[in-house]
Amino acid sequence: MPLPSRTILHQDSITAIIPSVYSLNPFTSHQFKVQPLIYLASPAKPISRISLYNNGFRSISQRKTGAEFKDKNHEQEESSDYSELKQKLDEVGLNYYNSCSPGQYHLLFCPKCKGGRSSVRSLSFHITLDRTSAIWRCFTDECGWAGQVIPGSWTNISGDNQFGKRQKLQPLGDELIAYFAGRMIPKQTLEKNCVMQVAGQKDIIAFTYRRNGIIVGCKYRTMDKSFWQEKGTEKTLYGLDDIKEADEVIIVEGEIDKLSLEEAGISNCVSVPAGAPQTVSIKELPTPEKDTGFQYIWNCKKYLNKASRIIIATDADVSGDALAEELARRLGRERCWRVHWPKKDEINCFKDANEVLMNLGPNALRETIYSMQLHHMYLFNETIQGV
Repeated sequence: MPLPSRTILHQDSITAIIPSVYSLNPFTSHQFKVQPLIYLASPAKPISRISLYNNGFRSISQRKTGAEFKDKNHEQEESSDYSELKQKLDEVGLNYYNSCSPGQYHLLFCPKCKGGRSSVRSLSFHITLDRTSAIWRCFTDECGWAGQVIPGSWTNISGDNQFGKRQKLQPLGDELIAYFAGRMIPKQTLEKNCVMQVAGQKDIIAFTYRRNGIIVGCKYRTMDKSFWQEKGTEKTLYGLDDIKEADEVIIVEGEIDKLSLEEAGISNCVSVPAGAPQTVSIKELPTPEKDTGFQYIWNCKKYLNKASRIIIATDADVSGDALAEELARRLGRERCWRVHWPKKDEINCFKDANEVLMNLGPNALRETIYSMQLHHMYLFNETIQGV
């Protein structure tokens, strides 16, 4: 008797290699485990083969007809971001965009070392699914060429093998989770923002900087407030993916302040990656290419340009005032407002968002951000000049 036609899931002895540790470098895998692979025995639609070069994650995609694929490509080629991406890839000799499927990792011949002494396919190349950025790395020891291109910012390219030397990351341990809990930031918020720790180091926090879900940088912090950043990475704002379509953006002075605002129900917030200047510069504003101290602003201009109002919530001290002024100079004073932190006592104010969260709670923090006590940066500039 013939069996009825239907789709059945089976588990067979087919296996796939999957990474089991976190790495700051999305192309590097160090430890593997074997897991059974589930596949469709009688799929209703044709399924393409599994990509072997997708950073260790299995991906199955439906095969499209030639007409469908052509139409989709045509629509995406109309995007200005995609056109700029192709131009930048051409400039560095990576014209693989027509033959590589977005959203998957491909192993190709490196145009720099030609596969090294063994002439192997050593270049891992990836274009994001929305075709807005690309990232690559050569695995040969003598080359190690790596980089990324993102429309609206400069191309970040590493000529040595420094990507392979980065710290390996792992989920936060109990000690650091307890540390954040003491600052009123729970585990769920930390996981959502991919806050991690250096593998084997119980007291080193790793704030991962991401663009379109891809790690583009990392900032490290110890519990006694020592800071350092990953070298050779893109300068960008922390939490950038949270303001993709935001009409209003809040900018704070530290990663913990950004996490604090999330506890107050405010997600359209980013943090600057570096410390605040001591004073406001009296020089003319430099060109974006020469504005090295604030390159993260220019690298994120595509996101910030969408905002009609920017709330600057820097620290309540001299450096915080200087940072607020420098940000307003670059973002346009007409759309910038400054937060006035509530009073701690008759003389002093709370310093930042986390202090308000810890002492007054999330509701008070939210009210502070959206209160009528905001100062327009035009008025703030007059105060600075009058000092």
